Amino acid sequence: MSPWNRFKKSACTSMMVGKHASTDGSTFISRNEDRVKAIEPKRFLVQPAVKDRHATYVSAYNQLTVPLPADGMRYTSTPSVDQTQGPNEEDGFNEAGVGESATESVYANPKVLAYDPYVKNGLAEDSLTTLVLPYIHSAREGVEYLGRLITKYGAAEGNGIQFIDQNEVWYMEIATGHYWVAVRIPDDCYAVAANQIAIEDIDFGDDKNFAWADGIRLFVKNNHLNPDDERWNFRHIFGTNTKQDHHYNTPRVWFAQRYLSPSLTEDQTPESADMPFIRKPDHKISVEDIQYVLKSHYNETPYDPLGSGTPEQRRRYRSIALSRTAQSHILQARNDSYGGAQCIQWVEFGVPTFCAYVPFFANVNDTDASYREFPAKMDLSSAYWLNEALASVVESHYAEFAKDNLNYQNELQAWARRKIKAIDDQVGMLEGQRLTSYLTSQNHDIAKHFNDRARQHLFDLLTKGAELSKLTFKMDPNL
Repeated sequence: MSPWNRFKKSACTSMMVGKHASTDGSTFISRNEDRVKAIEPKRFLVQPAVKDRHATYVSAYNQLTVPLPADGMRYTSTPSVDQTQGPNEEDGFNEAGVGESATESVYANPKVLAYDPYVKNGLAEDSLTTLVLPYIHSAREGVEYLGRLITKYGAAEGNGIQFIDQNEVWYMEIATGHYWVAVRIPDDCYAVAANQIAIEDIDFGDDKNFAWADGIRLFVKNNHLNPDDERWNFRHIFGTNTKQDHHYNTPRVWFAQRYLSPSLTEDQTPESADMPFIRKPDHKISVEDIQYVLKSHYNETPYDPLGSGTPEQRRRYRSIALSRTAQSHILQARNDSYGGAQCIQWVEFGVPTFCAYVPFFANVNDTDASYREFPAKMDLSSAYWLNEALASVVESHYAEFAKDNLNYQNELQAWARRKIKAIDDQVGMLEGQRLTSYLTSQNHDIAKHFNDRARQHLFDLLTKGAELSKLTFKMDPNL
């Protein structure tokens, strides 16, 4: 399968944060799941634990066939409503407090693919959460577990996968049919990936912070693939550096680094071809900072599609937030002091620029019906449809609605912080099923509050919009 076939389906932006780079010691992974269609419905579910199972997984997308382990942990996920192209569960936490986000589509160059092409019925995006997340107990184990699957079944496409636990964040890039590398994001750093192979130099003497496919050095050496004399740079060997990269991929990394590390990026431009993957931030990163990046569209630059640049400038670069974002997520793993309430999955449906991230505790056994169920036609009882409708209305009169919409988002984020603190104050004496049941009930309350506020905001904007019609005329007040 050509790597560009998959490009037509999915293209994302990912951001990772180490625990010493965040304001509260949390680790973070996050991603905008971007698709081609404007309407790509998603759900938020809890998949139950299984025991003594005898089953085989068969991908509806490419018929990958894998015998499933007998036992698997409960986990959250955001699968596609349409399962004809596979589950595409994308992201979630399991009951061990380990999270995964799969995947960031990446593309290898023709030279490496000539010697190790993709495997037609190998591992692809549709399967990578389903086949890994229920079975891993640390971020590092996620890399190792997936690496063994690639060795056995091969890869159908290039992908970047994020793994998280309380202590570590790992990013893994599958470049060709059988070759991959992974890097541990340093605790005091962050990293941003945007549809381009990002991992740079690999230290093969440091297996605590790097991992790689067996035989990868010999593969590169035997096929004369390394363009550098003194370095083993995965991006240089396996990646691309094209005009499309400079307009579709690198500008997104530039904007995120410009926001988080302005002192380090003065010489970078949107088309800089060799920006570092891993960066130290100028300030500690909060969940609001991650949201800002994922919601962004070259804000306050000439390249903002919603801004005042020339038509050519506003169309020049692909922004991070898109109308084609099926869902966005931020997975936050807090430290041990939070016990079974440590993991929060921030879920966003609709266009990220205009909609709120909803904080759901991951140690739960159910999700709210507004996220779990999906009516085929637009229905404002559905979180997905509600946020799609809200985004459409905000963008229709962006200049008039932007301030009200920003106030709405800020208000909900402040409420989310207060709610999380209130729940944290109550969970100290709870454990086991009592804690899971309590967090499940609180998630229902959180969903209700966010849905109620979204509907009210939508109705307020529709009312305000009645005054903005072009079908109007100055009227004599006496008529």
